Amino acid sequence: MRQVDTLLLDHANCERKAAATALGMLRRYPERPDLLRAMTKLAREELRHFEQVLKALRHRNAPLRRLSPSRYAAALFRCAARREPRRLTDTLIVGAIIEARSSERFALLAERLESALARFYGGLVAAEARHFETYLRLARRYAQEPIDGRVAELLATERQLVLSPDAELRFHSGPPAAAGHGATSAAR
Repeated sequence: MRQVDTLLLDHANCERKAAATALGMLRRYPERPDLLRAMTKLAREELRHFEQVLKALRHRNAPLRRLSPSRYAAALFRCAARREPRRLTDTLIVGAIIEARSSERFALLAERLESALARFYGGLVAAEARHFETYLRLARRYAQEPIDGRVAELLATERQLVLSPDAELRFHSGPPAAAGHGATSAAR
């Protein structure tokens, strides 16, 4: 029971950070109207998801508390190029990877959780898949070269992150490093 609350708290943090990432792209790339439209829509949807997770936490009487962030997204974003124009493309690819993994994990959670939470997570699968497609489409649009090789590189890093053990249960954590994470398999 406590692990579900931890996953919900971390999920809330993930949705808030996803909205912040989209808003950061609005600030960084104001000269790209199609990117602005897509990121504005995405940020609104991520904030709606954040509100929905908060509602689920309230429904479970789970107290809001601070959680340490997972290593997953930060490690992926550290792999992104620091200089333009590759920075934009890499940021979009990383966003696509995170959204694809979220969609996958939401589907797994929907199969394993109680009915209300199962419906909630099942309802998010399509949204996360749509976000993945948006990020990947924009990455292809703005790339100055084919991105398949770069996608493969970043996916290899992501694979290591989801397969290497984690000491703390988080939405995007890898397998448990120690005993006590009995519900972790629901997040894999």
